This record gives sequence, C-alpha cells and structure tokens, in this order.
Amino acid sequence: MVCAPIGKLDHVGIAVRSISEARKFFEGLLGARFLFAADSPERELRFCVLDLNGLMIELLEPVSESSQLRQFLDKRGEGVHHLTLNAPDAKRQVERLKGEGVRVVEEREWSPTSYEAFISPRSAHGVLIQLGSGYPTLDNTPEWTKTGKKD
Repeated sequence: MVCAPIGKLDHVGIAVRSISEARKFFEGLLGARFLFAADSPERELRFCVLDLNGLMIELLEPVSESSQLRQFLDKRGEGVHHLTLNAPDAKRQVERLKGEGVRVVEEREWSPTSYEAFISPRSAHGVLIQLGSGYPTLDNTPEWTKTGKKD
C-alpha cells in the first residue's frame, strides 16, 4: 500500500536540562538563530525555538519535578524528544491512523484551525510523533513571534 505523505516536518523537539546551556551549543557552535521563547504551563515546560538554516529546533526544558519532560530526561537523558509534522487536516489524518491501529496518546483541539495529536513511540518505531496544524501547535506559525518572548 502506497500512501501520500501525511505532512511536512515542522520542527524537531529536543529535551534539555537547561535551555541556556543548550543554546550555547546550537547558536554558538552550530550557528542556529534564536526566534522566540515561551512557557507552556499546562505541560510544565518552557521552550525556545531556533532556526538552523530552515530547520526549526525546539529546545524543551522542564519547569517542575513532576512534569512528563522531567521523567523523560531522567529515564533517557537529553536528546531528541519528538518530531512534529505539519499535517493538513490533521484531525482527519489522526482518525485514519487510529482506524489502522496506530496508538494515539494525546489529542488537543486548540481552536477550529489548530489541532494536535501525538503518536505513541510504540506505534512509530520508538519515535514520538506530533501531528498538527496551526498555532500553538506549529513552531513556524507567525503568531508565536507575536506572543513569545524575544531574547
């Protein structure tokens, strides 16, 4: 069975213990450009988005001991946390995937134009995959630059 691509890579999420330390590497040594930073209280983390020559990198730092991200770091250490795909009609695509037996671990509809869902690593060969559309799901959505903190 051949299937059309479900979406385009929007960003790579990287779990780090300290955004300020990670920025020294990604900006200072790799030449990434800072775009914005913001807090996500509902997920108990803060994040920073960098542009590495067109590849968006989202650095994720936990802000509480009980956050899922802290548990991820304690278990696996720093590194790739997830891939996010900009998937047109993401909600319909997720329903199709669930119909095929793909395990979806979290879904959220932010607005009529913004939806996200996470495919379990158990269904995706060890990779957490976020599918979504619109703000605040996608890091390259212009609204982030209006609401995120500039550094």
